[in-house]
Amino acid sequence: MTLNGFGNQKAWAFNKVDIKPAILGGEKSFTGQWPKWPIWNPATDEKQLLEVMRSGVWSRSKVTDEFEKKWAQLLGAKRSLAVVNGTNALNTSLAQLEIGWGDEVLVTPYTFIASVSSILFNGAIPVFVDVDPETFQMDPNKIEEKITPHTRAILPVHILGLPCDMERIMKIAAKHNLLVVEDACQAWLAEINGKKVGTFGKAGCFSFQNSKNMAMGEGGAIISDDDAFMDRCYSYHNYGNPHGTTAGQIGAGTVMIGTKLRITEYQAAIGLAQLKRLEAETELRNKNATYLQSLIGDIPGISPYKLYKNVTKAAYHLFPFRYHKEYFKGLSRAEFLKALQAEGIPCSAGYSELNKMPYLKNAFESKYFQKFYPTERLNYEKYAQANKCPLNEKLCNEEAVWISQSLLLSSKSDLDKIAGAIEKIQKHAELIVAKTK
Repeated sequence: MTLNGFGNQKAWAFNKVDIKPAILGGEKSFTGQWPKWPIWNPATDEKQLLEVMRSGVWSRSKVTDEFEKKWAQLLGAKRSLAVVNGTNALNTSLAQLEIGWGDEVLVTPYTFIASVSSILFNGAIPVFVDVDPETFQMDPNKIEEKITPHTRAILPVHILGLPCDMERIMKIAAKHNLLVVEDACQAWLAEINGKKVGTFGKAGCFSFQNSKNMAMGEGGAIISDDDAFMDRCYSYHNYGNPHGTTAGQIGAGTVMIGTKLRITEYQAAIGLAQLKRLEAETELRNKNATYLQSLIGDIPGISPYKLYKNVTKAAYHLFPFRYHKEYFKGLSRAEFLKALQAEGIPCSAGYSELNKMPYLKNAFESKYFQKFYPTERLNYEKYAQANKCPLNEKLCNEEAVWISQSLLLSSKSDLDKIAGAIEKIQKHAELIVAKTK
């Protein structure tokens, strides 16, 4: 039998790939229980929440201050600001860097909608840079061709918890005098040469939504070493009141236009509890992702993600690979996903093409945009043509497969079942194709 990268015979050989797949009536490859998410410790976490309740101080106060301090220290940043979600971490960062009407921001099309909506929310125009399909990230080789006199910033997204090539991106930004705001909403503790993502640009933005590796139900954070910028972000998130003004403080004197983006003490308490586990969980995800990558990398037609050579740690919010149907008798990705799910392996196709969705045309045609932009810059047909991303199109529509981060908290023997399920599907692909006709 073939050896994996750890010197052992493939454990999934015992899955008996000759047995028909579950989608054809055979046994499931995995019949156990995958780790549930989020994880909490009733003995300690509930105590922290109860302490907040009994304090009677539920809005932003000392617990939030403590969380911000510890989050900044963990990432090696000077300051941190907790906000209601990652979306508003991005919105706030762009707004306080005065990115807005007339500006263009370079962004990947392979991301969650918030990366792009934050640009539009501030009145700027997103310009899409096609992906490097091997890494699932913005391709740094394609950035400079998208820079125009209107370009103000690059918004690299460390999507799926896999870091972008930040060293190259920062060099390009410096060459063209561009701001960099990192969307690290899926990349807690990921590193490049030992430096945490989110600390390369002017600002780093994080999300703590319920599905995230660092889960607080809802929540987000901005980090930066720039005191003046962080003071503005603080004021903006607290009704425009001066930095240091506490929740409910009256008469401080509003200094700028602001809104209310404060988190509660309950969220901060959950965050402090999650911080106790985050490093250990991240190490386990990295270890298991490397193991799973070594298993499925031997399967023809399966191309696991690649990390840039300077990445020293990934976050693995998701474990992605590319599926090539020509190695599976032409079985479509949609049918492959159904077959893999039938084997007891939770998986999905991931993102759709953000650069082709109706929200862009609707924004261009809105009175909001038409009031501030000349007609020639709102020619949507011309914009759509200039923002085609063929590699992203193929990734979204044909190739990408995601496995959830929580599966990477399981055992190696469970991960063996994932590889075994894929091999079983491949061996019986012709029969599965026939069934779908």
